Amino acid sequence: MSAPTRDPQVILDAALTAAKKAGADAADALFVEGVSSSVSYRLGKLEDVERAESYDLGLRVFVGSKVAIVSTTDFSADTLSALPARAVRMARLAPDDKFAGLAPADRLAREIPALDLEEAAEPSADRLIELARNIEGAALAVSGVTNSEGGGASFSRSGVALATSHGFFGAYAGTSLSIGVAVLAGEGTEMERDHDFAMARHARDLEDAEAVGRRAGERAVKRLNARKVKSQSVPVLFDPREAASLVGHFAGAISGAAIARGVSFLKDRMGQNVFNADVSIIDDPHRKRGLRSKPFDGEGVANSRRALVEDGRLTTWLLDCASARQLGLETTGHAARGTGGPPGPSATNLYLAPGKATPEELMADIQDGFYVTELMGMGVNPVTGDYSRGAAGFWIEKGRIAYPVSEVTIAGNLTEMFAHLVPASDLEFRQGTNAPTVRIDGMTIAGA
Repeated sequence: MSAPTRDPQVILDAALTAAKKAGADAADALFVEGVSSSVSYRLGKLEDVERAESYDLGLRVFVGSKVAIVSTTDFSADTLSALPARAVRMARLAPDDKFAGLAPADRLAREIPALDLEEAAEPSADRLIELARNIEGAALAVSGVTNSEGGGASFSRSGVALATSHGFFGAYAGTSLSIGVAVLAGEGTEMERDHDFAMARHARDLEDAEAVGRRAGERAVKRLNARKVKSQSVPVLFDPREAASLVGHFAGAISGAAIARGVSFLKDRMGQNVFNADVSIIDDPHRKRGLRSKPFDGEGVANSRRALVEDGRLTTWLLDCASARQLGLETTGHAARGTGGPPGPSATNLYLAPGKATPEELMADIQDGFYVTELMGMGVNPVTGDYSRGAAGFWIEKGRIAYPVSEVTIAGNLTEMFAHLVPASDLEFRQGTNAPTVRIDGMTIAGA
């Protein structure tokens, strides 16, 4: 018996044809294949080497205004032939969903841009071991580092193909190579932990493993001898790693799904100044080699670069087709999906545009303030915007970093925080959501 085909277009076309034959009015199907490999290294010894391959198929069918979704990782002929009819039977039993449906045909991507997302060759296990060894070794070599939680390196490749019953077919693939390490400095009850990482689509774009490891070790050592501070209201600076989380909270607040349900603190702010006039926030799905780049969205809709915030003004929601219909609007091409569930709105390569001042210049006039390098907990209310998270970092005195600080809570409300946010000039693209250092005045510090 011949092996089952793994040609995405053949599989998807067969699924859609069978779904229509079984009684579906419309359907779409998603094929996802993946390969991943990883290694971990701790205290100079190899701990794990892993590799996995996966294949998934998701089929969504519409019978009138009823919808059902089925998925499988079994690509045997019997399973694939039975799947469409089962999906149609499920749909007939489902409740009506007046917002469900395929993307409008005139919004589908007609051209697939080349985004250079895929590395030609998979790195060998020996190469991943070398990267993990080097990143941990460099971190352990930093004076004051006393232990390690381990270093690691991983590679993944994912291929995505989407087809719809109104004639769309699109496919793309991407790779990712990443390294990371976490280490501890100090002894006994005075130990401090920190980490660092790097990732890229292509190996030649990956930051040097030894440089990343040294930075992780140095960050841990700098946190030693942390002090407590009293409760007060001061300016707060977020380093780029933590500033990115603020951009993530903004993206969640403008998700069409949240707006349609009325559960976002920004639900009434469309067209208004949410940030100061120097702030712009961009989503760019077509960024070359971007970590979240994709040539079309999860419903086949053509996507493009958008300013979500321009000169401080909120310009758009993040919409897939269903949330757009609920709001009486058109999709913005932000649908994301897996094989086992419906599409939902999501950002791609999201970033806060840099400002003009350096981090040092943003800090220069602060007599007392807090520079955040780590956030803990998830104390953010998406309905009210109330914000409260554990934090660690460094105290600012007279415009300079003075000493490390730990065991504090920072609090505010995202509405006010966004209105007072000032970005620095140090934007780097290191992950899917990126931001420069930012300053927010008037936040509450709960300390000793």
